[in-house]
Amino acid sequence: MAKSNKIKGTQNQVVARSRRLTFLLFSIPGIFLYSLFFIYPVLMGVYYSLTDWDGIARNVNFIGLKNYVKIFTKSPRFQNAITFNLKYTLMYVVCILVLGIVLALILNHRVKGITFFRAMFFLPAVLCGVTVGLIFSQIFYRVVPAFGQALGIDLLSTNILGDKRLAIYGILFVGVWVGLAMPTVLFLAGLQTIPQDLYESAMIDGANSFDQFRYITMPFLIPVITIVMILSIKGGLGIFDLIKALTDGGPARSTESVSYLVYTDAFKNNKFSFAIAESVVVGVILAVVSVVQVVFQNRKKVSA
Repeated sequence: MAKSNKIKGTQNQVVARSRRLTFLLFSIPGIFLYSLFFIYPVLMGVYYSLTDWDGIARNVNFIGLKNYVKIFTKSPRFQNAITFNLKYTLMYVVCILVLGIVLALILNHRVKGITFFRAMFFLPAVLCGVTVGLIFSQIFYRVVPAFGQALGIDLLSTNILGDKRLAIYGILFVGVWVGLAMPTVLFLAGLQTIPQDLYESAMIDGANSFDQFRYITMPFLIPVITIVMILSIKGGLGIFDLIKALTDGGPARSTESVSYLVYTDAFKNNKFSFAIAESVVVGVILAVVSVVQVVFQNRKKVSA
């Protein structure tokens, strides 16, 4: 009996070792590609941010943290871009969360033709951001002022993208229109995983619709909210295509985001190392915000 158990134990060890070896062999290609196309470029980017490379010269001089010091002390454009990004990201995240949950609740009802409306609503997600930006730039330039003048609304009688105060709201409208589809689908998927028994029990106990939403729907949506917030923050901090297509950073650099500034410094001013340093700073900010957000949201997560 002891000999049989020993043989079985040896066989289990062999099987376990074989499985680990199989997992390792299947993981090697993914690890290699991830290291080649992500880790290596990130490390090289950090290295070049510590140099004076202009993107052309072969000779690269190591200058340490001078680019980072310049960013925080001698670069008002970067500070203005960060301010714009933070303001835009805050409004973008709020709009995406509120509208995404509301639309998901509406689309979650079983009504006639709801599949068609779901498909049409998801259409903006498959369109190119630059294409959408170019279309809306013409809408803001030609269509909106015509309606504003016809209705006697002074605010809409001119192109809002040409106004320093209103241009950010035009970009925000287009950004939300494009970026709302995927979060809504995620919220819709989250709603459909909530056990209906909980709602039935709550109704029997006398809970109204708001109480059901507050104590049942929202706690179960927290994991989805975490994902949507991270994606929205990333989208807000990294916005580039819509700005390039709608305002090109204007008027008077009032809509110049960090990503657009990085593009300008790198490809127009040939300050590649400085542009890389700017992108590293934004990456660190995004990473810190994401970690803090995940830790905070995990404390409130409801297990099914």
